[in-house]
Order: sequence, then structure tokens, then C-alpha cells
Amino acid sequence: MIYYTGDIHGSALEIVTFCMRFKPTKDDTIVILGDVGVNYVGDIRDNKLKEAFVKLEPTIFCIHGNHEMRPWEVEGYHLIDWMGGKVWVQDKHPKLLFAKDGEVYTIDGLRIMPIGGAYSVDKFYRISRGAGWWESEQPTEEIKSFVEKQLSENEVDIIISHTCPLKYEPIEVFLPGIDQSKVDKSTEEWLGKIEATYHYKAWFCGHFPIDKHIDKMHFMYRTWETIEKEQFYNEN
Repeated sequence: MIYYTGDIHGSALEIVTFCMRFKPTKDDTIVILGDVGVNYVGDIRDNKLKEAFVKLEPTIFCIHGNHEMRPWEVEGYHLIDWMGGKVWVQDKHPKLLFAKDGEVYTIDGLRIMPIGGAYSVDKFYRISRGAGWWESEQPTEEIKSFVEKQLSENEVDIIISHTCPLKYEPIEVFLPGIDQSKVDKSTEEWLGKIEATYHYKAWFCGHFPIDKHIDKMHFMYRTWETIEKEQFYNEN
């Protein structure tokens, strides 16, 4: 079974509580839709959260958000094969995996593609206070090209991203005081082209503090969802 949830920003509480209540097994996967927080500092200070995760039974499968480093920027991460694609992992934390954008993973019979990253509206606030901010927060042109090539060559059931296509932005939860005309929406604009061009059955995203469905888009914040293959089609 695959379970989807939103950003946790460095706190394992909701993940641990979910596992205590619903008892997912080693055959299950929990998907965190970015801003996990395990790669925020980049050294042993991140280990407490990582160690909390690896004590759990299910695999923790994460995509990259905008409040954390890319895995390749953190010492010890390397690529391994997993579910038909490549994932980033540290040997000390083998059940905590980070997706490689544009890979196609087959999990429980569903073909899933991750697309991480977003712009930080609090970028200058964080920089001015010496908090973590990374120039690599948004997908590069190389990543975008790889994603588009993969989508053109592979059928995908589910897209998981950190932010959402531009037309689905939940403006009702925009932070007050932020001049939206100065917000870099290039990732959302690109995801909008992806959404309009390629076929998919469901799309899960995080980033925004809201839980809602609109069309095939699932915004995840504090809730959990699961979708099984049989909900999309029956094989003869």
C-alpha cells in the first residue's frame, strides 16, 4: 500500500503517530511530498529525524521541496536502483529514500513520477537571517528536459510534485503581505504545461497549507490518502 501525505518540516510526529495507529508493514510505502526536513542542515544534526524514520516498518519515499537541500548536496547520498528507477539514499538510513525527478517508479502496480522543487516566498527573509536557502530549490532546465522526455516515452498513472500547476494554485492560502507579482512562478508555469500535455490519472502535491481535491489534483497538508490500482482500471 502507498500512503501520501504533505510537508512535515522536520517533525516526525505525524509519521510516527500514523504508523502507531495504522501499522503499515515493510511492504508499504509512505510518500512525503517535499519539505521533509531531513536534509536541512546537512550534517549530523539531521540524524535524529532520519533515525526516527528508519525505526519504522514502511519505506519512507520523499520528493524534494524548497526548504531542504538536494540529496546530492549532502554527504553520503548515492543513487541505487529501486522500483524500476533510481533513488538517492544514505547507507546508514536505507529505508529513507529521495526520488530522482523524472524517474518512473512502479509501486503496487502504479507508475509514479516525481517532480520536486518550488520557489521560496520566504527566500529573502531566510537569507537575511542566515537560515537555510539553496539556489537549487527549483528544477533546472536539465531536470525539466529529463522529465518531459520521460513523460513522452512512458505511461504514468500518478504524478507527485511539491508545488502544483499554476492554474491550480490555492490563492485562498497565499501568505498576506507577499507581493505575488514578485514571486517566481516558473516552476508552476512549467507544471501547467506538463499537466495540459501529458496524461495522468491522479496528481498529488504538497507545499501549500491546505487539504483539498480539484479535478485530479490532490493537495496534501495534514491528511493522508491512498489510491490503489483498481481505482483506475481493471486488468483482464
